[in-house]
Amino acid sequence: MSSDRPIFVVGCPRSGTTMLQLMLHAHPRIALPPETRFLLEAYTERRTFGDLNDAANRRALGAFISESHQFEDLGLDREQAVEAVVAAPPTLGSAIGTVFKMYSERFGKPRWGDKRPLYLRHLPAILRLFPDAQIINIMRDGRDCVASLKETPWSGNEFDKLIGYWTQSADASLLATRRYPKDVYHQVRYEDLVADPEPHLRGICDFLEEDFDPAMTKPSQLASVAVPEYKTWHKLTHQDVTTERVQSWRSRLTEDEVRQCEAEFGDRLTYFGYQPSTPVPRSARMRIGARLIRHRLHPARAAARQIVSQMRPADPEPSVAALLTSRQRIASRSNS
Repeated sequence: MSSDRPIFVVGCPRSGTTMLQLMLHAHPRIALPPETRFLLEAYTERRTFGDLNDAANRRALGAFISESHQFEDLGLDREQAVEAVVAAPPTLGSAIGTVFKMYSERFGKPRWGDKRPLYLRHLPAILRLFPDAQIINIMRDGRDCVASLKETPWSGNEFDKLIGYWTQSADASLLATRRYPKDVYHQVRYEDLVADPEPHLRGICDFLEEDFDPAMTKPSQLASVAVPEYKTWHKLTHQDVTTERVQSWRSRLTEDEVRQCEAEFGDRLTYFGYQPSTPVPRSARMRIGARLIRHRLHPARAAARQIVSQMRPADPEPSVAALLTSRQRIASRSNS
């Protein structure tokens, strides 16, 4: 049986998530939409929607989704989307997944999901909504990410903030690598993907239990379909895959900016296979070392939290897990 598990593309902003989204969208069985804004917002506000067994509450949730920022980029009819949410199983994940599924049906494809860099720092929420989800994280040299972030109209002018985007994403990647099994989480480096796309896309297809399709190596052919025109910062997605921006930080950052980046990144760069331009200070090595120790201790801490939670009264919050795929439905029957 072919897989129907949801697919989520994550990473630091400006790490190549849109390029990877298009590569996956080129697959004959996969459709991933332009970046949306309603998933995390709906999850944060989940208690305000009330009991979703009530059709009126599902309708209000559908309206919340259809009126969200960038919903129109999906090319879906708002009223049809609301009615589809009303008809969906009564969970938050089902409502959100139904909209993504509608997008995939626009292209006649069975597999659906979403792409947003910020999801990397919210993977527990993603997997609570979609317990069978598969996560693909694209990693890129932090200096190149910062150099690219400097040029976007939405990132702001605070250089420390731009550095923080990558450090937080790198730490989230470290944690995800330790936390999730190989059939749930897959990581690929931007530099490897653009240098030789096919073998790395084949690895992604193996992870997704899909056959590789050569169209995936030419994502620019779909950019006009899946990347809104107003997102001018994604203009390179309309061109062939290239190594042009690999190590472009050497010309796009000043010497002082490079020093700032490397001082804050510590030995995260070397951990992910990138060479610092100057030796990493011992204090920075100790900081990342402490993080790795905490990540190694995570499974034991998670087990302890589970024991404690079993001693407490049941959480009154209703289930949010989607009930749209074969695995999701099987899990629901097992838990009922």
